[in-house]
Amino acid sequence: MAADGQQDGVLDALRDIQQTQQRLLSSVESLTSKLGSSALGSPALDPASKLPVTPLLLESDKDAKQKDAEASAVIQSFENGAAQPSSALSPSSRQGFTSRIVLTTYPKQIGIDPLQMDWGNPDPLQRGPVVVSRAASTIRRRNAIGGSYSIYYALAVASKELDVDHRPDYTNTEPAAKIGPFPQWGDKKKIVAMDPWGHLVPWTFKDIMEKENVDMRPTIAITKAHMKLPELEESVKSGRLVPDGKVCLNKLGELAVTKFAVEPVWYLPGVAERFGIDEATLRRSLFEHTGGSYPELITRGDIKVFLPPIGGLTVYCFGDPEKMSDESVRLSLRIHDECNGSDVFGSDICTCRPYLIFGIEEAVKEAQNGGSGVVIYFRKEGRALGEVTKYRKATLFTQYPRKVVYNARKRGEDRASDYFMRTENIAGVKDMRFQALMPDILHWLGIKKIDRMLSMSNMKHDAIVGQGIPIHERVELPDELIPADSRVEIDAKITAGYFTAGKRMTAEELQSVQGRLWEDIDH
Repeated sequence: MAADGQQDGVLDALRDIQQTQQRLLSSVESLTSKLGSSALGSPALDPASKLPVTPLLLESDKDAKQKDAEASAVIQSFENGAAQPSSALSPSSRQGFTSRIVLTTYPKQIGIDPLQMDWGNPDPLQRGPVVVSRAASTIRRRNAIGGSYSIYYALAVASKELDVDHRPDYTNTEPAAKIGPFPQWGDKKKIVAMDPWGHLVPWTFKDIMEKENVDMRPTIAITKAHMKLPELEESVKSGRLVPDGKVCLNKLGELAVTKFAVEPVWYLPGVAERFGIDEATLRRSLFEHTGGSYPELITRGDIKVFLPPIGGLTVYCFGDPEKMSDESVRLSLRIHDECNGSDVFGSDICTCRPYLIFGIEEAVKEAQNGGSGVVIYFRKEGRALGEVTKYRKATLFTQYPRKVVYNARKRGEDRASDYFMRTENIAGVKDMRFQALMPDILHWLGIKKIDRMLSMSNMKHDAIVGQGIPIHERVELPDELIPADSRVEIDAKITAGYFTAGKRMTAEELQSVQGRLWEDIDH
């Protein structure tokens, strides 16, 4: 046992030495790139000549022994948390990168010193900033994993369109409206899927950014804008909307709106609790089903924050933003999940755009009446299954051939009775939006009750009420706004549990609801 302990001590010491060399190499290479290659042409300043890093050779220059030696070095590098880049990469294509790839880090490595993160602490300085950057000056101070737009960032760096050392200039980027802080921001059970202080990062944590040279980025932005949609002009003409010069600005139906863009920031223990699973299970599933892209989900149990590479949300507030949290005024709210085909391009196979327009109209009316109107738009395309799943086809032979999702619906009989079956056949699940995390944005906005919920979704209703926010009235989409071809969708959803003040169809009646088939029109 003593021998084993000594061996472990030696291995730990070797790993520490390697990490020290790695940091020194990183510093030298960073200095090299800044000073410019013309000034560093001398071999005396070549970092590879000063540090014990395995050089990369072209395949044609290697003999068998060299290949074996390089393979051993790569294996050893993997064991110590770093790997050599592929020898297929030329020196110029590796410019801007160190000669070793850091595969992962560990809590007790020398140099690893994450900034404090006490999620749920009401004092932002005591809670600490969310730090996810892998910049040379910041990687050892990270207390978060991932990044919402990290894939595009990586492409920009790799293609040399973006300087890896670029730091944003936040001059004049302050939020256009004040929000909070609210007591909910200091409750680690109420907000687990976004950073409550994400809009104030450059100013709240300015001293840390400057004095400790730590790279931080906001995850929330607030601005003001005008909204113009063709249906809103028709709403004014028909009298559903009345211009007041403040919210509805003119006869074209142009609206004044305050917008809040939010990127997801997950506090892993809280997310796991919302889904009724343990944190270890969540970490493993995230690691395995992102292709192993985030090994620190496994090796860094001390890091509790993950920025998933998924879409975020946008809040559209009509009227005074401060009224959203005022319990003395009425609040009308529409929670809307993305549907590109309908929301943007006007497809009539579903009720998404009609309900979105209706929600905006009702939110504007509420604001004009002295209350607050809010529409929150989540990027969860196709029930978070994606457009490919939405459009794909598959065939299931039972009593008669049936096909799933849009292609399947239009090639089959497109009956409301088979609506969810078609999705489950191909996706294995009816819906992956999982509304458990959705109410976080309501807590962040300071919303404590909803007077009019402009949604028929039972999942959204249950998630909000389950988070302690009462809903006083549920408002369904008026029949006259439902496109004929979307009756299949809406009737199937009502039968499955969506809210309605009207009649629910029997199974037999549902079979008679049929959508338009491709053969019914010329293409």
